[in-house]
Parts: sequence; structure tokens; C-alpha cells
Amino acid sequence: MQFASRASHPASALLNALALLAITGALVLAFGWQIFFNELPCPLCLLQRLALVLAGAGLLLNLRFGASPAHYAMVIAAALAGAIVAARQMMLHQAPGDPGYGSTLLGMHFYTWALVAFVALIAYCAVMLALDRRAGDSGQPRRAGIVAGAVMWLFFLIVLVHAASTTLECGLGPCPDNPTTYQWLPAVGG
Repeated sequence: MQFASRASHPASALLNALALLAITGALVLAFGWQIFFNELPCPLCLLQRLALVLAGAGLLLNLRFGASPAHYAMVIAAALAGAIVAARQMMLHQAPGDPGYGSTLLGMHFYTWALVAFVALIAYCAVMLALDRRAGDSGQPRRAGIVAGAVMWLFFLIVLVHAASTTLECGLGPCPDNPTTYQWLPAVGG
């Protein structure tokens, strides 16, 4: 008995590249906001960024090795963890008169946007698992298209920038609850 081809949906690579580009864009926006508005991320914000990175890694694996339920499971697990952290941060700022942590973008705090993004990632994976129902990870690298390759490299570079920034902010110890300066950079101005 011959099984059907394990090829993924024809649009799978494009959709995974677009999803990875969206995650990369969110990380670029968060880092740009941090630099240009001098708003250092709190520990919960850093955990949400880490969840985005892990979700992006699952999508990157889909692009590099082909769509796989295991890769989508990685995205879902990261999105669930990120959603829990974002919801926790939202609950911390529900008291009357509490302005929340950090500034807002289009009327919502970044942790609220993060919760929306994590729920969207989970929904995306549900749809892609239905589309790619016969796909599987062959374990062999596959040649990514130019666009997918560029998105993967951009994601990788942004992850390195975030790792360096977090190290400068927190050093090798725990991050401060309400950071105001980078621990490993000399104070500027004065």
C-alpha cells in the first residue's frame, strides 16, 4: 500500500515566511521603541519577546525543513507561554488609576498587543495544521526561496540584537523590575 505524498500545501512556505516576517516586524518594532523612546523592557516584556523568538524558530524550521506538526507544536507552545505572560502583565495593571507599564501604541499597551499576536499565532497554526495535514518533517534541509531565506536571516539578526540588548540591560543577573538604565553601559548625559 502506497501512502500519499507528504508534500505540504503549495502556499505553506509563503504563509510561513509571512508569519515569520510578522514576528520579525514585531521584534523590530519593540526594539525600535526601546531605543527611540528610551523604554527599557521589563522582565515580563522580555519573556514575551522570548516567546516570539521561540515561535519564530518554529516557523523558521518549517521554512528550512518543510512544514511539520512538530514545528507548529513548537509555535503553539511558545504562543501559549507568551499569552500567559502577557495576560499576567495585563492583570497586574487592572487596578483603577493604574496607567499600565510603558506607553501605548494605537491605544493599547505592548503587552496587550502581544496577547493579540499570540492568540493570532495559535489560530494561524490551527489553520496551517489543517492545510498541511499530510506534511511531515523529512529531516533534510531544503532550499528556501530568496524571500524565505531573507526573512530567515533578518529574523536571526533581530534575535541576536535582542539578545545583546537584554545582556546590556540585565547583565548576567536578574533584570530589574522597572529598568531605567542599561547595567552594562555607562550612563549618558548627566
